[in-house]
Amino acid sequence: MAIVRKEEVVDSWSVLIGDGQGRAGEIFNNTDSFIRETKAPDVKMEKKAMAPGIIRGIFGTKRDFLIVTQKGNPRLKPFQMFIGARDYGNNLDVSWYLTQRPGFWIRVLAFFLMIPVVNILFIPFAFLSGLTSMVRERRGGLDLDLFDEQDLRAYVTNAHHCLLEAVEKLMVDLHQDPSKMERKSRGFLGIS
Repeated sequence: MAIVRKEEVVDSWSVLIGDGQGRAGEIFNNTDSFIRETKAPDVKMEKKAMAPGIIRGIFGTKRDFLIVTQKGNPRLKPFQMFIGARDYGNNLDVSWYLTQRPGFWIRVLAFFLMIPVVNILFIPFAFLSGLTSMVRERRGGLDLDLFDEQDLRAYVTNAHHCLLEAVEKLMVDLHQDPSKMERKSRGFLGIS
């Protein structure tokens, strides 16, 4: 079981397909197939059960996601795309979330800051980390150069378009009009 936290989400998209219950497998399979057909370089996909936190995961709150990652550019390692499809009553809720996970040393620092008394030793590092975060926010929230951002946009846009294609296919099978679907993501990339 893996964990995905809301505060790590930097972009997202969703649609609710009427009368689509029981068809999540089609969305996952078609999206995976369409991404493979594009021959996008260095893209890895795996289906995994995810939880919003450790405690909820232990008590059985999990959902399936197709996780799409770009392995070719090491600067994109913190970014993962989680594609989900689940029944919601008679409908099918389809969504994706692009996350940016903090690096290993930031997580270690956060851990030590939670320990009383020990945290006093790590306050200077936290202060420096906070300054670094402020500089990143002024530059748009990401620590990526132009080529890295271009690679990120390409990989996320490709996966988004493949998911849209899978959703459109299902909607046509259900005799629904896919042209009325919102296609733009809600986040810093604003993919459409």
